[in-house]
Amino acid sequence: MTRKTYLLSSTVLTMFALCGCTGMQRASQTADAVAVLSPTQGNDAHGTVYFTRVKDGVRIDGEITSLKPGSHGFHIHEKGDCSAPDASSAGGHYNPTKMPHGSPSSAQRHMGDFGNIEANASGVAKFSRIDQTATLDGPNSIIGHAVVVHVDPDDLKSQPAGNAGKRVACGVIGKK
Repeated sequence: MTRKTYLLSSTVLTMFALCGCTGMQRASQTADAVAVLSPTQGNDAHGTVYFTRVKDGVRIDGEITSLKPGSHGFHIHEKGDCSAPDASSAGGHYNPTKMPHGSPSSAQRHMGDFGNIEANASGVAKFSRIDQTATLDGPNSIIGHAVVVHVDPDDLKSQPAGNAGKRVACGVIGKK
């Protein structure tokens, strides 16, 4: 390795070490709310989801591990209760406006319809998106509600909840 290459590599590594330049680190520092997800009975999935107010809505940043590779339904549920072994205590999708189930881009959808997250071959799903329907304030705030990850993909159309299957992880959104 030449001296110039070595110095450049050292400088870049030092910059990353000093500024903590990963998206999740930034999210954890700037988030307004957070949910720590724990596995449901018989599952291993767990992770953290951060929620941050932004101009266009709420930015959602997360990392969920120990999933099977592929797509998984990702929703906000009506109750802030993950106490049941299968997380059924979280209720159905959060839907204060009484809309039909849909995709995150649907004009009419549950406030809790966040679509799918994608786990890589190692079972890790990292994601960052902005949702224009969710809110962290007012009577329809998602704070105090549960985040649920499902075993299967949400088909984004089946009523009432997208046919995403069993719940593999659950965590309650709390103010940071």
